[in-house]
Amino acid sequence: MRAVIAEDLALLRDGLTRLLEGNGFEVVAAVADGDALVRVCHGHKPDVAVVDVRLPPTFTDEGVRAALEARRRVPGLPVLVLSQYVERTFAAELLSDGQGGVGYLLKDRVADPRDFVEAVRRVARGGTALDPEAVSQLLGGRRDGPLGELTPRERDVLALMAEGRSNAAIAEKLVVTEGAVEKHISSILGKLNLPPSDADHRRVLAVLAWLRDNPT
Repeated sequence: MRAVIAEDLALLRDGLTRLLEGNGFEVVAAVADGDALVRVCHGHKPDVAVVDVRLPPTFTDEGVRAALEARRRVPGLPVLVLSQYVERTFAAELLSDGQGGVGYLLKDRVADPRDFVEAVRRVARGGTALDPEAVSQLLGGRRDGPLGELTPRERDVLALMAEGRSNAAIAEKLVVTEGAVEKHISSILGKLNLPPSDADHRRVLAVLAWLRDNPT
């Protein structure tokens, strides 16, 4: 898989490059600002872009803005955003186009190389990788509307779905059978008025789209 990295800190940029290249990725470009990210994504059309939220010159939302522009120029470009904190507005903007291949992780997760690399792979394949803390903040405060109809167990399943976990991984995490997970997911999709889908990442994106259109 071919990857592009946008990170202004040279040490972290080099570390991400080495980590991905050591796990089978080809890093075709590693840049320090949003304008460069847009250029290299348009030129290389990578399988995935790993982007810091805050890039020069103002270190506010340049990374997300550049990622959104890159996805406009390269439709469907998978993007995994790294952030120091959970910034819900930025996460919502990234999800707003409803396309596959999106991730939002806290930088602390990079400390676990195996989980991080798996998240990058999942996003590159069109799946979703949302940080558990981001999912908790997105779901935690909502008790109104259809989401409020979910049982505590269904909310647990929904949170794990949003993280991009497979049915088998959800079952292992919650210590239940895969059959039980399938029933919970069917119930969740029904309560949220979302049609079932055989494609796990599409199901996750549908749920995230519902959350996007019903902000806390």
